[in-house]
Amino acid sequence: MKLVSLHKNYSALIKKVSKGNRKAQHELFELFSPRMLSVCRQYLKRQDLAEEVMLNGFFKVFTKIDSYSGQGSFEGWIRRIMVNESLTELRRQKKLFFKDESVIENSLEHSAEIESGLEVEEIQKLIDALPDGYKTVFVLYVVDGYKHSEISELLQISEGTSKSQLSKARGMLQAMITKQNNMNYGTQ
Repeated sequence: MKLVSLHKNYSALIKKVSKGNRKAQHELFELFSPRMLSVCRQYLKRQDLAEEVMLNGFFKVFTKIDSYSGQGSFEGWIRRIMVNESLTELRRQKKLFFKDESVIENSLEHSAEIESGLEVEEIQKLIDALPDGYKTVFVLYVVDGYKHSEISELLQISEGTSKSQLSKARGMLQAMITKQNNMNYGTQ
């Protein structure tokens, strides 16, 4: 029952935003900005840059809201804008470099997920320590659930490169987590 009324509230809110209602824009921003800042922060190392990208993303949300068809999740539509804005910023900074590799060495793609006793902030720092190409593919695939075909299209790389970047990112993360755990438990 609440879910239906929440969806109706989104519909009314979307209509008001599409008419340029500032109060509705503010309400939409307040409703989604914490989650969308988190999305941008996953791609961008600096908090201030993630905030700037999120604001640019909301500007697009407000100006392009008429392109939301009502099909699928509204939050998912906003999230996709934030991901695209984050990728645009990485491209602008020329931080996305990919080495085309069709063979995946030591593939971990089908291995179990990395387990650790680390806090979310510690894990984010480890992800931030990855080279930007690895990090971007890792976040797109693992966090945002994109398929390799979608990643290759978004980043203009081959599917093999996407798979290789993911494999190497997982390998690096696993090594960093093992090192972190060894330091935490004194077993070097």
